[in-house]
Amino acid sequence: METLIPIINRLQEVFLTVGAEIIQLPQIVVVGSQSSGKSSVLESLVGRDFLPRGSGIVTRRPLVLQLVNVHPLQERCKQENGIKAEEWGTFLHCKNQIFTDFNEIRKEIEEETNRSTNNKGISSEPIYLKIYSPNVLCLTLVDLPGITKVPVGDQPEDIETQVQEMILSYISNPNSLILCVSPANSDLATSDALKLAREVDPDGRRTLLVISKLDLMDAGTDALEVLLGRVIPVRLGIIGVVNRSQHDLNTQKSLVDSCKDEQAFLQRHYPSLASRCGSRYLARILSRLLMHHIRDCLPELKTRVTVLTAQYQTRLNSYGQPVEDHSATLLQIVTKFATDYCNTIEGTARHIQTTELCGGARICYIFHETFGRTLQSIDPLGGLTELDILTAIRNATGPRPALFVPEVSFELLVKKQIKRLEEPSLRCVELVHEELQRIIQHCSAYSTQELLRFPKLHDSIVEVVTSLLRKSLPITNDMVQNLVAIELAYINTKHPDFTDAAQVSASVNSQQAEAGDAGKRWKNETLSSEEKGPVPGFGSPSKTVNLLDTAVPVSRKLSAREQRDCEIIQRLIKCYFLIVRKSIQDSVPKTVMHFLVNFVKEHLQSELVGQLYKQPLLQELLIESQETAQQRTEVAQMLEALKKASNIISEIRETHLC
Repeated sequence: METLIPIINRLQEVFLTVGAEIIQLPQIVVVGSQSSGKSSVLESLVGRDFLPRGSGIVTRRPLVLQLVNVHPLQERCKQENGIKAEEWGTFLHCKNQIFTDFNEIRKEIEEETNRSTNNKGISSEPIYLKIYSPNVLCLTLVDLPGITKVPVGDQPEDIETQVQEMILSYISNPNSLILCVSPANSDLATSDALKLAREVDPDGRRTLLVISKLDLMDAGTDALEVLLGRVIPVRLGIIGVVNRSQHDLNTQKSLVDSCKDEQAFLQRHYPSLASRCGSRYLARILSRLLMHHIRDCLPELKTRVTVLTAQYQTRLNSYGQPVEDHSATLLQIVTKFATDYCNTIEGTARHIQTTELCGGARICYIFHETFGRTLQSIDPLGGLTELDILTAIRNATGPRPALFVPEVSFELLVKKQIKRLEEPSLRCVELVHEELQRIIQHCSAYSTQELLRFPKLHDSIVEVVTSLLRKSLPITNDMVQNLVAIELAYINTKHPDFTDAAQVSASVNSQQAEAGDAGKRWKNETLSSEEKGPVPGFGSPSKTVNLLDTAVPVSRKLSAREQRDCEIIQRLIKCYFLIVRKSIQDSVPKTVMHFLVNFVKEHLQSELVGQLYKQPLLQELLIESQETAQQRTEVAQMLEALKKASNIISEIRETHLC
């Protein structure tokens, strides 16, 4: 099981450049307040002085520290001058550079920190340091900035919030262990490190507490109750350590001597706990906890890597491959767009919406629901009053009284009604045209994901299709107007479905309950009219009156003859209008389909190829958006890292987990 930590270190190296947070690797996160002794604890684990020291916030960037245990005989040569060393360190940002002097490691940490931070500010960009030594146990730790309350000097006002957010981003990882460092000479109940750990680990399953500076407690007091967990219990345990004092640092007291003095102090003051405290015991406990934690997290980690690999492979496929053959790529995209456009109209597209009608289904709805219902709602006699009909009859007879209903009046009135069918027919064309425009966006958003890689090509395709629709729209409108004009050009009174005027007249006469024959009734009406005087508009021959200028009283009661004539005209108009409406309702959709929809379907691909497949335009049209290219690169890098991680995890055998 000792091989698990090196495997996690290898995984961490794999994800260094793409972001290790996505995979949530097991690691130990060190959390504590300023001057709580975090640096001394870490140095005691390494056995060497290598961390920057000073007042205020010294650790201003996360330090990911990987400790690698090597055999004492595994000596490595420093490449620059050939000096041999048993202990050395390497930084990720210093390629192929080996540090055998730990003072140089401290200096490099300080310089690298200053490169990305201003004055006393902090940065979330981590520094990766790997230390090889025969004196360390395999561990992976993350040293974070100390928790502070008050900004000092040029520090930002929200320095406390920044530090806490950075700490939470690391300890929120469910696969991380939290190493809280709290000094023995402060009240444990006020420990900021424990408070943050409780927020993300309320059960304490991932939290280990280190009580530092045991030798600095006031005389007559000790930390026995704290170390025994009677003040605040911690599930993974509480370990006490003795840090080096400032005097020890000034005199450059070695860590070996410090460890001896630490053990002597523990034997004197905490003899019952001496075997369970101290830096060496802490290193063993951390190594054991980390190995067991890795073992528990490994199955979930393997599953997560597999799932992420599939997800990123899908994303990479959606971005497509970099363009090599511009001609073939353009033809492929244009053909696919044209096919998807036609399939959307036919209802065979891969991406079918479930929230609203679109494409051919929407066009069908326009034809049979919107347009059909609009025509059905038009009243055949709408806008015609009986006086209008009577006026038309009189105007059609001229100076001679008519014995029968004049045919001219019927044609005049029925044409007026037929003309009313033109507006909804043109509106039908407009609605279909709008839907064909919407299909462009539908195909761009759903059916042709690769098209989104090339913004200029996308815009050009939209422009070409829009132009094609704009070209076919006037032709379709003219044809629809011609359909109505054809109906107006010739009123076919011999239409098989049209009722003969004589039959209508007979039907009207049979419905009227009048006494006597028609001739006698007509004569009586004429005599009666002469006795009453001239009808307005038909006075003495010497007086000329224009019927259009003489208002017929609206309230005047029509005579029986006038009533009969009006009813005959009304029935004839209604009968013929229904015939024409039925014809228009059938022919307009056919016209729209032929001159607009089918025209676009048949000419779409040839128009796109003709307008876009030109050598001077190929390079320009197939320029990827910078965002797409960057996303493809990032996704490809992450996918490569995930594949490497999968190979590394697959090396773990069942025996390693025992």
